[in-house]
Amino acid sequence: MRLRPTLRLRLTLLNGILLVGAGAVLVLLAWLLVGDALHPADELREGTQVVMSDGTTRDARAWQTELVESASAELLAKGLVALFAIGLIGVAGAYAVAGRALRPLHNVTATARRLGEETLDQRIGYEGADDEVAELARTFDAMLDRLGGAFEAQKRFVANASHELRTPLAVMRTEIDVTLSDDEADVAEYRRMAKVVRNASERANGLVDALLVLARSEAQSGRRLVRKVPADLATSVCNALSAVRAEAERLKLEVTTDLKPAAVVGDPSLLDRLAGNLIENAIRYNHLLGRLWLRTETVDGQARLIVGNTGYEVEPGDVPGLFEPFRRGGWERTGSRGSGLGLSIVRAVCDAHGGTVSAVANPGGGLEVTVSLPGADSTPVVAASAAVPRTGNLGIPPLSAGSA
Repeated sequence: MRLRPTLRLRLTLLNGILLVGAGAVLVLLAWLLVGDALHPADELREGTQVVMSDGTTRDARAWQTELVESASAELLAKGLVALFAIGLIGVAGAYAVAGRALRPLHNVTATARRLGEETLDQRIGYEGADDEVAELARTFDAMLDRLGGAFEAQKRFVANASHELRTPLAVMRTEIDVTLSDDEADVAEYRRMAKVVRNASERANGLVDALLVLARSEAQSGRRLVRKVPADLATSVCNALSAVRAEAERLKLEVTTDLKPAAVVGDPSLLDRLAGNLIENAIRYNHLLGRLWLRTETVDGQARLIVGNTGYEVEPGDVPGLFEPFRRGGWERTGSRGSGLGLSIVRAVCDAHGGTVSAVANPGGGLEVTVSLPGADSTPVVAASAAVPRTGNLGIPPLSAGSA
C-alpha cells in the first residue's frame, strides 16, 4: 500500500527534519567546544607528570589526550541518544499538532462530500482561532451560501418557466377539446377557437424566444462575446422605437428623444434586443397620455442609454427584483403583460458586454433605467474570418467570409 503524501505527513516530516537538524548542530557544537576546552596540560612544561588518584604518575600531555577522547566519545554517544529521543518525540508531537490544526480542513472535505441537492444548507461553522484555516472555512461557507442561492434561483426559474409554458398550452388544449366536443359548433365557433389558439401559440413562441435570448446572453456573461463589432446605442434605439411606434401612438404617449452618438463594440443583435426590451417595457407599463423619454450619450468613456417612462407606481424596494426572471412589477404570472423576461435579458446583455444597468422608481410612477457600457475606444473589435483555398485548376479565386 503506497503512503499518501498528505499535508499532515509533509508538515510532520518537515518539522522532524528541522528539529533533528537543529539538534545535530547543537551536538556538533558541543562536541567541538569540549574538544577545544579540555586542554589544561597545554599550560604545563614539557615532561610534567601528574599523579593519578591510585598513586600512579602519567605524562600530563598523554593524560590530556586520553581525557579529551573519552569526553568527546561520551558526549557524542549521549548526544546522539538524546537527539534520537527528541526527534522521535518531536515528530510524534508535530503529527498530533498538525492533525489538530488541519482538522477543519477535514471538516471542509467531509462537508463537500456530503453536499447534494438536499444538503446545501450544511455549513462548517468553524469556531477556532481566527487564522488561515478559519478564513478558509468562512470562505467555503460563503461559497455554499452563493451556491444555495443560485440553486434556489434555478429551481424557481425552472418552475416559473414551466408554469409560463404550461399556461398557453393548457389554453390551447382546453379550447380545442371544448370546440371538438360541441356537436353544434359552427364555422364561427371554429374561427374563434383558432384565434384563441393562435394567440396562445404566439405567447408560447414569444416566451421560448425570450428564453433563448436570455440563455444566449447569460452564456456570454463574464466571457468574451462571440461577436464584437462596432455599434451605436442610438441606432438600436431608433430601430426599436420604429418597431413600437404604432403602440405608442395608440396610447397617445409623448415621446421625447435626445439621441447623441454612443458608440460601443459588441453584438448588434443583442444590443438591439436590449434597447427593444427597455422601450417595449416603457410602453407596456405606461398609461394613456403618458410620457416616454429616451437619451443616449457618451460620458467618461462610457456609452449610456437612459429610458424613462410614466406609469404605475413602483416601490423603490421592489426595483432590484424587477431584473429577476418572470417579475412583472406586481403583475407576476398574470399573462397580461409579457413574459416577465425583458429586464432579465437586459441585465444579461449588459453583463455580456461588461456593462451595468440600474433603475430608479419615479416619484409619480414609472421607472428610469440607465444602461452603461464600455465605449468603443476601450473595447477591441473581434472579427472572425474563414478562407476557402483554391482547389484544382478551375481558376476560382479564394473566397473569404467574415463578420464586419
